[in-house]
Amino acid sequence: MRKLILYTLSGFFAILSSCNDNDTIENTIETIISQNEIADLKFLREEEKLARDVYLYSYDKYGDLIFNSIASSEQQHMNSVLTLLNMYQIPDPALVERGVFTDQFLQNLYNDLIELSDVSNEEALKVGALIEDLDINDLDELQNSTSKEEIISVCELLECGSRNHLRSFTDKLELVDFQYSPVYISIEDYNEIITTSIEFCGTY
Repeated sequence: MRKLILYTLSGFFAILSSCNDNDTIENTIETIISQNEIADLKFLREEEKLARDVYLYSYDKYGDLIFNSIASSEQQHMNSVLTLLNMYQIPDPALVERGVFTDQFLQNLYNDLIELSDVSNEEALKVGALIEDLDINDLDELQNSTSKEEIISVCELLECGSRNHLRSFTDKLELVDFQYSPVYISIEDYNEIITTSIEFCGTY
């Protein structure tokens, strides 16, 4: 999949290099990617930031290593989406400051999740499972709304990581006798994820 992404990237930049002026470049980008796809990628970039920032907040508060480990993975997810943004010359919406978002929906969601995470380490683990549940659902929707192979490939890699994260959070919750119930994905999909082994997701 990584080779496919690199091949597509090189082809894209070859197209841009053949353009004569900025207007032509802008028109070329518009024909390659739709406004809906642009909005979806910008949202995904900040959604991965939300996951990272919430986990870093919980790690700072409780010191549970699972939060730090998965936050590092979410940074890789952010980097993968940024590669797509740069490929299509889409401005990066992600702000440097932790816990601050351009998208108001994600800002409100972050605030709510932080409030829940403040209650206890167990509640923070539940928030982690909820975030991965949401990510899997949104990545599925994005894949179903685009035909771009490079976007689909990145989404597949990110979704693989999110399934692993969901397994990790639910395993930790089971240690305190709590069974997470999915909110966004179906119970069938959830059960299939948690009853199968950790996946190797490659580089994302």
